[in-house]
Amino acid sequence: MQRQLIAVAVSGLGLCLFLAIRSQAHGRVNRQQKSTRVASAAVVAPEHSTWSDYAGAPDGAQYSALDQINRSNVSQLRVAWTYPTGDGSKYLFNPLVVGRTMYVLARNNSIVALNAATGRELWVHSTGTSTHLITNRGINYWESSDHSEQRLLFAVDNFLQAVDARTGQSIMNFGVNGRVDLRDGLGRDPESLNLVQSTTPGRVFEDLLILGSATNEEYESGPGDIRAYSVRTGRLIWTFHTVPHPGEVGYDTWPKESWKTVGGANAWSGLSVDVKRGVVFVPTASPKYNFYGANRTGANLFGDCLLALNARTGKLIWYFQMVHHDIWDYDNGTAPMLLTVRHAGKTIDAVAQVGKEGFVWVFNRETGEPLWPIETLRNARRLRRRSNKHAIKACSHRPM
Repeated sequence: MQRQLIAVAVSGLGLCLFLAIRSQAHGRVNRQQKSTRVASAAVVAPEHSTWSDYAGAPDGAQYSALDQINRSNVSQLRVAWTYPTGDGSKYLFNPLVVGRTMYVLARNNSIVALNAATGRELWVHSTGTSTHLITNRGINYWESSDHSEQRLLFAVDNFLQAVDARTGQSIMNFGVNGRVDLRDGLGRDPESLNLVQSTTPGRVFEDLLILGSATNEEYESGPGDIRAYSVRTGRLIWTFHTVPHPGEVGYDTWPKESWKTVGGANAWSGLSVDVKRGVVFVPTASPKYNFYGANRTGANLFGDCLLALNARTGKLIWYFQMVHHDIWDYDNGTAPMLLTVRHAGKTIDAVAQVGKEGFVWVFNRETGEPLWPIETLRNARRLRRRSNKHAIKACSHRPM
């Protein structure tokens, strides 16, 4: 019997299911850490036929290869069921569908499991009526290699949590009593940090959850470290400092000891993973404060960068900085797109990044080399002497 395909529409009032009738300051590659081959033979690239990851797949493609709903029958879609999400506000959550179960965000910031075919409520996990902030754009699903464990991972009020995807019950041996404090391990007093988590959920890769963060916009906000946690225990596995510490690449692009006080350079907009190569691509935002940089002279790596990191270790493979010493809030505001393109007569696995400055930046996924020429524009000499500003931005010569 042929499978039926479901289509989901979400609004602020409810969820509806429709059934088809049928170089550092110049943005060049870090030559010292260029190797990218870290693939595992056991890892298989997504085929875009499921929706068990935020935005459809680890590569963030927002695409499904399923074709039962098409131009010939889309006009015949009818409402099969609805589920009220509760409060009538705007709804940003990207549901997951795993097998016949759909996971959604609903009333009072609760996580709800539904029968995807009927809309019947299977369980509700309450995050508490006092919840202020939840990863309201999506959630992470993880399944063990032997299929004996299924977990959902998300953050609430700066705490990372894990629940059993079959029952909705908290997993109490995850972190401390089922929670991991995301304010810990940032080199700051945790009580001084009132915003760390992002509204985007990060990415699961193998047995790791890789997270970016959101930070406050003011002085001495939290640093934008990229971190990976064990999905089984909640233990911190690796950290990449986006405001470099002594001895790390980019430390000399800041005043000394900036990592102790400067915040931001965070990844709030979403991550993408090349599963085959074991590489996570991270788009970062501006350092903080957004519109004033006299306290952070220099190019300020790794603010406003696209980073390619080894997903298993967090080691830097390559990077490109779009805006040096950003005082314009030119964050990289979208997740990178992983594409395969024809360029100069060759087939190239590429990564494309859209920035607030209006450019689409396209790079060779393995080497970080730009597919189109990029020139770094500099300020006038007199202005640069007065303000100690660095190059405004890198500029592509050709339209995309």
